[in-house]
Amino acid sequence: MEQRNNVTEFVLLGITQSLLGQKILFAVFLLIYVVTMAGNLLIVLTVWFSPALEAPMFFFLGYLSFMDAIYSSTMTPKLIKDLLYQKRTISFKACMTQLFLEHLFGGVDVTLLVVMAYDRYVAIFKPLHYLTIMNQKRCAMLVLLTWVGGLLHATPHVLFVYNLPFCGPNVMDHYCCDMYPLIKLACTDTYIVSLTVLADDGVICMTVFTILMVSYGVILQSMKNLGKEGRRKALSTCGSHVTVVILFFVPCIFIYVRPPFTLPIDKYLALFYTIIAPMLNPLIYTLRNAEMKSILESVMHRVFIHLN
Repeated sequence: MEQRNNVTEFVLLGITQSLLGQKILFAVFLLIYVVTMAGNLLIVLTVWFSPALEAPMFFFLGYLSFMDAIYSSTMTPKLIKDLLYQKRTISFKACMTQLFLEHLFGGVDVTLLVVMAYDRYVAIFKPLHYLTIMNQKRCAMLVLLTWVGGLLHATPHVLFVYNLPFCGPNVMDHYCCDMYPLIKLACTDTYIVSLTVLADDGVICMTVFTILMVSYGVILQSMKNLGKEGRRKALSTCGSHVTVVILFFVPCIFIYVRPPFTLPIDKYLALFYTIIAPMLNPLIYTLRNAEMKSILESVMHRVFIHLN
């Protein structure tokens, strides 16, 4: 315990050391965060208050948008604030909290994508029984499952890192606290912990990515049995889901499905699933879903008329 307490804070190198680059990135990430929060919360409110969007698919879409808003908020505000300062630090306790929340909400998001793939499967192949199968009780159980998945994923990370001895150095080449950069700073043999991270993050990334791609492959392969309108809707919905899956999982796989070491490019790839994907999700879903797009246009039209 005494050895670990020698480090009370970590220094984050961030994305760039250039003062001009920091000013540009401050404006860029502030805009991204505003768009992320506005877009996701707009979808949440639209799903919540629109009687036309009571189907389970829209419930999960609203839930994903809500989680994306929270997930983005665990890292983006800190990143934006740090771009205003030359020296960027985070306390040990704040680092552990950020690490836990990042993987908790990330785990919920990953599990939710699997749930949404199951929801699409039922909707496409059992349309007559869709509302019976995906009733309120089952939707609630699936939501609970996403939180169980997130907790099971996040808790070991904090337990492993919290008990590592950190006695210096404390400079981390990243913009947030994450497993491999933290493990690199520990002054002890971290081989076993690194393998555990690989088994947790790496295996989960590959397994869930494979499950999702296979499930959507099965759906797309079986669309020949559907009518023209059914194929159009299935392609629109599945296409948006696959886009989200690729944006989220490909960078994760590159970072975690490999021997436990860090690369300078890691922090740039992490931007895709921590900051960019939560912003693109509402855009992807609204542009690829005709019903959601129509409702949102109607809402924005009413707001515009009210303001004028």
